[in-house]
Amino acid sequence: MITMKNINKGYMLGEEKLPILKDINFHVDKGEFVAILGPSGSGKTTLMNIIGCMDVMDSGEYYLDQMAIHETDEEDLTEVRNSKIGFIFQNYQLISTYNVMQNIVMPLLMRGMNYKEAQEQCMETIRLLGLDHRIGHRPSELSGGQKQRVSIARALVGKPAILLADEPTGALDQNSGKDVLKLFGELNEMGNTIVMITHDLNVAKCAKRIVRIVDGQLYE
Repeated sequence: MITMKNINKGYMLGEEKLPILKDINFHVDKGEFVAILGPSGSGKTTLMNIIGCMDVMDSGEYYLDQMAIHETDEEDLTEVRNSKIGFIFQNYQLISTYNVMQNIVMPLLMRGMNYKEAQEQCMETIRLLGLDHRIGHRPSELSGGQKQRVSIARALVGKPAILLADEPTGALDQNSGKDVLKLFGELNEMGNTIVMITHDLNVAKCAKRIVRIVDGQLYE
């Protein structure tokens, strides 16, 4: 599902390039639940951005669902982000003026589906996540755990190749965080491939495999 070979990435600092990722090799099989664990400044956010096709590597090869991402231009990367990756963010990134249903159908509308068809396709996911009694509510009327469930539903409806979760419990209280991690486990058991980025070992332990990133280098 994901194969990365000798990925390097750096950013210019004055006249010098500061290396962030150093010869990263990373593989995720279909149906895996993998946590990338690392402290602040370790390079995990940069790695996440490359996995999510939001940034490009300086060198190396990246294959996502058999597609050569390192050979893909920016226009096509937009399509990859919308069709192959379901994003789940720490701060939810919901549109505050939209209700639950309107937030969840967004990826399908971006694919050109009409609203009624998108709404019908979303209902199974909405029921699965226990949001069917909240579809008319706006984000301000939801708890943190409910907002994250909306974010997860939005990520799922397009049936992406992978779910990419960035510190998914970081804004939640302990109980809500446990509920979300339990949900991830259930989604993985249903066959979803999940890559989760976190700085918290206790969160990482909920995954089936942990890789660590330290100073831009990846360790199993």
